[in-house]
Amino acid sequence: MKPGNSLMKHYLQFKDLRAEEYAYLFDRTRIIKTRFKNYEKYQPLADRTLAMIFEKASTRTRVSFEAGMYQMGGSVVHLTTGDSQLGRAEPVEDSARVISRMVDLVMIRTYEQTKIERFAAHSRVPVINGLTNEFHPCQILADIFTFIEHRGSIQGKTVAWVGDGNNMANTWLQAADILGFTLHVSTPSGFELDPALAGVADPTCLKVFKSPFAACEGAHLVTTDVWTSMGYEAENEARMKAFADWCVDTQMMSLAQKDALFMHCLPAHRGEEVAAEVIDGPQSVVWDEAENRLHVQKALMEYLLLGRIG
Repeated sequence: MKPGNSLMKHYLQFKDLRAEEYAYLFDRTRIIKTRFKNYEKYQPLADRTLAMIFEKASTRTRVSFEAGMYQMGGSVVHLTTGDSQLGRAEPVEDSARVISRMVDLVMIRTYEQTKIERFAAHSRVPVINGLTNEFHPCQILADIFTFIEHRGSIQGKTVAWVGDGNNMANTWLQAADILGFTLHVSTPSGFELDPALAGVADPTCLKVFKSPFAACEGAHLVTTDVWTSMGYEAENEARMKAFADWCVDTQMMSLAQKDALFMHCLPAHRGEEVAAEVIDGPQSVVWDEAENRLHVQKALMEYLLLGRIG
């Protein structure tokens, strides 16, 4: 796809796609996952190449994108800051111009959202956000598909976010706005969610609570993340003190719906942001959630490269 092609889409934030596009993606994910489970060969991306650029370390993002692209028949080029010029000796814009002439799709996991936006603005091919400080759309894509698998439509439901007002919380807010559910958020003072950053159209989809227990009341899904995300390690000691009352435990889960699910994007620290009996308990779907990164991203790559199938 060349610059100026109106059919080319990037996936830099959750709000880059519309509700009907998500409905399509979730349906494609179900089909693609079923084929995978049945060992049915499905390789629509044969002869396509994905470039993966990592400025932040990764386990799930790398494995899910790399395995997914190979399973779809394509190939992968893996780049890190140690073996590329991205943003160092070469401007991001120039790296985008060069890399996008050699591959069909680019996934970037980096720090500032502005860097991935600058790259996308000069790319001839679709760019996917594999995580930035501000947003993590592929993870929320997997989380919502996981909810749908277990409980059906998320529309009209309540999701409780307990912990840091970080990239995950920002993305959950965008998802609530687009897909029609309510987001309950509770963070320690000084770590609040910034609704302006998410840029939602309907602010009523967000309800903020001082108490994490109050945020969990009546929730259909309770979710959290580590207290100290990558890039904020210098704040770790202060965060450990500030977040002490924001550990998702059995008491919090008891205030949610009886059949409420628990999710965590991983890696998790048992005894910090979540109690072991919760993440390892019957309401936890974190392993399905982790696996579904593979399936939703395969559907996403298919959509960005080939458009709608059928």
